[in-house]
Amino acid sequence: MATTRPRFMVSVDKDMFKEIEDFRFEGRYPTRSEATTELIRLGLEVIKKQKMQPDTKMSKD
Repeated sequence: MATTRPRFMVSVDKDMFKEIEDFRFEGRYPTRSEATTELIRLGLEVIKKQKMQPDTKMSKD
């Protein structure tokens, strides 16, 4: 299926791949791409909320 949406490739380790696949299965997403897009959207929402709260510091593992 052709799309005009921008595309990019991401490489992840085996553990993260399994987590994405588990999320996809549990959420019944039809494609890995849709599940990954949803995970990115959710992560961006968290970051935006944290930026709105100046007392909250984002941590990187």
